[in-house]
Amino acid sequence: MKILVVEDNPKVASFLIRGLKAEGYQTLLAENGQQGLQIALDEKPDLVILDRMLPLIDGMEVLQELRAQQSKCRILILSALSQVTDKVAGLRMGADDYMAKPFEFEELLARIQALVRRSESIKESHIYAYKDLTLNLDTLEVIREGRQISLTPKELAILELLISHPKKVFSRERILANVWDSNEDPMTNIVDVYIKKLRSKIDSDFSVSYIKTFRGVGYSLNAEDEV
Repeated sequence: MKILVVEDNPKVASFLIRGLKAEGYQTLLAENGQQGLQIALDEKPDLVILDRMLPLIDGMEVLQELRAQQSKCRILILSALSQVTDKVAGLRMGADDYMAKPFEFEELLARIQALVRRSESIKESHIYAYKDLTLNLDTLEVIREGRQISLTPKELAILELLISHPKKVFSRERILANVWDSNEDPMTNIVDVYIKKLRSKIDSDFSVSYIKTFRGVGYSLNAEDEV
């Protein structure tokens, strides 16, 4: 795991780098906000430990720019600014965690480990499966019984909703709200039309149908009989 430390205090920076290396982490160091932003964009670390009060570019500006650039790295703010309003501002700006200085290194390690577990959980959730049907959100591949199925973006969105909660029945209104613009006419039959299209691709060539209609209620990804 690669960790970037953005810290202008030499003593704090040295302490962090030595401690993280001793724990087996690959570490990078930036001594100001400008350098930290560039290294984060170039090296794509898994985690950035970010001070707020930095030379050249403030830590909050670094945070804001990283999120604007769609950076997926975890960001833990480590700052002497410890008021509740400071923490709330950092978290709302896109930080994943916020610790106040002075700090205990053991707590920092625990926070890092928690962020790693959270990242692993999110990565795992990118692939959904129900029996022999899988949806990979990273590659947008849909496979059933080893056969790849091509879906349109709307069909993929409906399948994601259904497969993320197998056996749960979703009303037409719920599907409409999740997949289409909220201004779409709730009386339209567009959900039924797309469910029919999706069913023709997911179920028509297979012995068991997964997309079920619960009359008067909605739709579900369910191998049981229709109701």
